[in-house]
Amino acid sequence: MRILSLRPVGLAMSVAFAALPAAADTIKFGFVMPFSGWFQPIDAATIKGAMLAIKEVNAAGGVLGRQIEAVNFDNKSEPLLGADGALEVIGKGAKAIMVTSDFDFGAPAAFVAQQSGVLAFAGAADPKFGVTGIGNMAYSMTQASMAQASLLAEWGYEQQGWKTAYVLLDDTVAMTKSLCGSFAKRWKELGGDAALVGSDTFLNGDASIASQVSRINALPTKPAVIMLCSYSPGGPSAIRQLRAGGLDLPIMSGESMDGDYWAGAVPGLSNFYVASFGSIYGDDADPKVADFFRRYQAEYGQRADVSYAVRGYSVIEAWVRAMERAGTDDPAEVAKVLDTFTEEPLLAGPTTYTPELHIPLHRPMTIIQAQDGKFGFVAKVAAREVTLN
Repeated sequence: MRILSLRPVGLAMSVAFAALPAAADTIKFGFVMPFSGWFQPIDAATIKGAMLAIKEVNAAGGVLGRQIEAVNFDNKSEPLLGADGALEVIGKGAKAIMVTSDFDFGAPAAFVAQQSGVLAFAGAADPKFGVTGIGNMAYSMTQASMAQASLLAEWGYEQQGWKTAYVLLDDTVAMTKSLCGSFAKRWKELGGDAALVGSDTFLNGDASIASQVSRINALPTKPAVIMLCSYSPGGPSAIRQLRAGGLDLPIMSGESMDGDYWAGAVPGLSNFYVASFGSIYGDDADPKVADFFRRYQAEYGQRADVSYAVRGYSVIEAWVRAMERAGTDDPAEVAKVLDTFTEEPLLAGPTTYTPELHIPLHRPMTIIQAQDGKFGFVAKVAAREVTLN
């Protein structure tokens, strides 16, 4: 059994594109994030989006007359190391921190922030990252997994005309479990129990899902769509095996399968639909999102490989606006302002927080389609009905 050390571990990492000269009168924002390890590719764009926001805020004069200084700690994709990282950056004066974009991985750092009276932001889709699971100082910038499930179910059933579905759950993390569970619930509300023709599970590290593919193929009537709740690398592997097994029907998934960095695993992928924060392909219907991705590419010399940069940018956007309205960087006062956000027009979309709920529910998401190996914008949709259970 691993014992959680309360001694700060490791050195704060310096990120060249975000570093600012040390200053006596800066407002510090801590990144307790996976700068290395297996989670690093997932959160890299989130970090870069936030760093770009910091650069732009500072270029415009800062906030409250002061510049924002990033204080970074590499949690090496290890959840428990995040607690040490939170202690370190808070010890250096961070008034708010960003943690790994998953409840299971980000919670240890967020708990330390909560106990220290410091704000913790994340891109976690599980609503436990908030008042109920962490405390009143924790906020998520990602739509709740239940909201993602509802908007995909409503869009698929009502707008695409898919009347039967099969749920395939990667039973590894809280987000995928709540995503598939909520999808199944909403789908049956829309079409009745018979509309869900079956479900199955696998684990992200499984080398084969041959038995699951066989069970779908053995159904008397194939479903109109498969809802896949997974993430890389297990998600792309599952899609490849579904296609190799002759299942060419549409597949939907939540934001954990965003981007095309993994598409080489499924050459010529078609009939795949994913909910995302915006189109990274230059065709987003929202000009603010399209312009952001152009600035992102200009800043980093490459196109974003996932849309998560939007949520990272919006975390800084929300924090800065709340500080300006509060007239202080005091975390408790900033939290009071965040709790008044009602349809706040952030880059990620209209965002609402309340004292009881610190995760968006009805904010629109972008549906991206893959067809013949090419990805692009399809629609922006919001969940009509969301149940948090």
